Amino acid sequence: MKTVNDINFKNKKTLIRVDFNVPLDKDFNVTDDSRIRAAKPTILKILEDGGSCILMSHLGRPKNREVEFSLKHIVKSVSNILKIQVKFVDDCIGPKVSEAVSKLKPGEILLLENLRYYEEETRGDLDFSEKLSKFGDFYVNDAFGTAHRAHASTAIIAEFFPENKCFGLLLASEVENVKKVLETTEKPVTAIIGGAKVSSKITIIENILDKIDHLIIGGGMAFTFIKAQGGKIGSSLVEDDKQQLALEILEEAKKINVKVHLPVDAVIADSFSEDANTKISPVDSIPEGWMGLDVGPKTNELFAKVIADSKTILWNGPVGVFEMDKFADGTKILGESIAKATKNGAFSLVGGGDSVAAVHKFNLSDKVSYVSTGGGAMLEMLEGKTLPGIKVLME
Repeated sequence: MKTVNDINFKNKKTLIRVDFNVPLDKDFNVTDDSRIRAAKPTILKILEDGGSCILMSHLGRPKNREVEFSLKHIVKSVSNILKIQVKFVDDCIGPKVSEAVSKLKPGEILLLENLRYYEEETRGDLDFSEKLSKFGDFYVNDAFGTAHRAHASTAIIAEFFPENKCFGLLLASEVENVKKVLETTEKPVTAIIGGAKVSSKITIIENILDKIDHLIIGGGMAFTFIKAQGGKIGSSLVEDDKQQLALEILEEAKKINVKVHLPVDAVIADSFSEDANTKISPVDSIPEGWMGLDVGPKTNELFAKVIADSKTILWNGPVGVFEMDKFADGTKILGESIAKATKNGAFSLVGGGDSVAAVHKFNLSDKVSYVSTGGGAMLEMLEGKTLPGIKVLME
């Protein structure tokens, strides 16, 4: 894997695909700058070599060049984080960009306007890719969050840099850390898969099952497994058409000696709200009109014990509706158990939007081994897929 550390960028104008798709508040302030910070080492390496950087990114899903999706809103944050005044041009192709690029001196940074203002970006249009490619001597992809998309700036553009392309440090690190989980010899390996639906996680479970020793299942998806085994789940979330699939997963796990851990008790509520009445119930005998919204105290103990004995941990998805404080304990205790195991020498990888949000919410980001910046991309890697944005860099 060739990274920016293997190249000297002196006097090179380098096109970097970054993932600056960051959340903004109503006044267009960046509310979470972790993706910008994550790109910093790659950008600084190129500048320190005496090169210049042309940054390309998308923001949101614009339909018609709406101003709220302009990357001009993030210039201040990017400049503050990099401690360099970043220049901005309000287009990403055309004469205006050509002129701004031609004036760029070594040590300077230019941020281009939102790539998705052109639908050619998401279409993976060859002509659009070629126009972008004209702005750089070298192409670096550092956007793990979009590496699973065959878009113009993430995959197609690399064709115009047959020799002059490589991995950014963030992208390389993301790939290494997912591989660490999939190819590890540090056992026991525990995968914690949570979230609402079995259907969105099934391919991950199928792909990692023969690589793990323990599978912890939490969140709404657990109720499909409980009901499939004859449990009464009240009005908890369930995918009735996935019950057979749940039983097949349990059967397959048994066959290959993977221990599956499901919740044994739940915090149940009489409505989906912070004001609901709550009580603790065995997970397989929830009364009608009540729903499970978090795991209960016995489950917290059970999961914590499995995690404490693990050497490699993958966490994808919360075990309760952690966005509501009333139902956040299970996810918080789980995160703290992972942090403790990490402190004791385990390797822990956290990925997927909700788990990352939980890790930030409970201030555990620096207490786990690695927090992935790309939800969909990480999931597809765990599913065993080859990501277009990574494949082109290896060719």
